[in-house]
Amino acid sequence: MEAMEKLKQIIAQTENLVFFGGAGVSTESGIPDFRSVDGLYHQQWDYPPETILSHTFFMQKTEEFYRFYRAKMLCDTAKPNAAHQYLAELEKQGKLKAVITQNIDNLHQMAGSRRVLELHGSVYRNYCTKCGAFHDFSYMKHSSGIPRCEKCGGVLKPDVVLYEEALNQQTLSESVRAISEAEVLIIGGTSLSVYPAASLVDYFRGKYLVVINKDKTPRDSMADLVINAPIGEVCSYLADNNRTEGEAES
Repeated sequence: MEAMEKLKQIIAQTENLVFFGGAGVSTESGIPDFRSVDGLYHQQWDYPPETILSHTFFMQKTEEFYRFYRAKMLCDTAKPNAAHQYLAELEKQGKLKAVITQNIDNLHQMAGSRRVLELHGSVYRNYCTKCGAFHDFSYMKHSSGIPRCEKCGGVLKPDVVLYEEALNQQTLSESVRAISEAEVLIIGGTSLSVYPAASLVDYFRGKYLVVINKDKTPRDSMADLVINAPIGEVCSYLADNNRTEGEAES
């Protein structure tokens, strides 16, 4: 509880906060981590997730790539959780300057966040590899086999960064700028094990580095505050406190 109060004070005092999040933010909305492999997995798939979601696999076994992609990556039933909602509220208050996310599910935008830097792209965007035409989530979800462009018949590719592919340079540059200019950086729901995304934290030169994650991360020793708890739980506590204080003042 003491750590929560300290975090509340840090957020109250800053006007320049950036949030850097990972899979843990989405799993609390019911989106499974695609890297998790259980006994059932091997009955359906002959390759590990990291192999299927690679550029080479997409090019060489496109139909099998899409069989996995539709089954595991296209989730449109999830709703924003307390973490997404709280961050959107901080942005409305003018405190949060950017959400930098490794997730591809659009949940931050659904919650109302405007400045979302998607390091790994989004399943809500798809482009033709031939003519570049845009196709939405619904088109991809309701396609079968290898999805083709409505305009030219070219193969579609999700706007998602696959293994072996480079991150979008503009998104990367904007993320570096946001982190390097932030007074407070909150890292939430990520083990900081996926590179190069995790290395972005090195650009932070601000006042408070906060890590909120269920498990330990490589940055815990450098952080000013570490909270080992689910990010949604922490944000729910902060949001409830804000409401209670607001009601008391009115």
